[in-house]
Amino acid sequence: MRKANTNNMEELVWSSPKGKFGGAGKQVSEALGRKPFSTDLMERHPFDIEILRIPSGKAAYPYHTHSAQWEFYHVISGRGVARDKDGKTAIEPGDAFIFAPNEPHQLINSGEEDLVMYVVADNPIGESGYYPDSKKWIVRCPERAILRSNPVDYFDGEE
Repeated sequence: MRKANTNNMEELVWSSPKGKFGGAGKQVSEALGRKPFSTDLMERHPFDIEILRIPSGKAAYPYHTHSAQWEFYHVISGRGVARDKDGKTAIEPGDAFIFAPNEPHQLINSGEEDLVMYVVADNPIGESGYYPDSKKWIVRCPERAILRSNPVDYFDGEE
């Protein structure tokens, strides 16, 4: 058995250059031995688990799709909105929802306190994605490259 205590785990913190996007995550699967860049399925694990924390007023990531990845979310605390192709839906503690491949989505903390969620994703090898707002693609091979006609920064065209 592999075991990790999430109370003792450090958060991986990120922020975009202009501050529109930001968050923090506890990489539970990696603490349990997942090797995200390995192509060996026994080292990748069949799913990836993260405890995601989005500060008030921030979006965790730009609006995007995944070509093959499924993402499941369960809200633990805080309030916000989930943006999808139909608009914005309020989310609160206890809400669980899922995005299938090719469903555009974005999570935004519209509340006063941190928005905290469990995230479970299958992270398939060769996954790619599209950012509708900035019209760019991300290609994972298994490292990532952001492309238009030339490589661009992850947040290019988003802020």
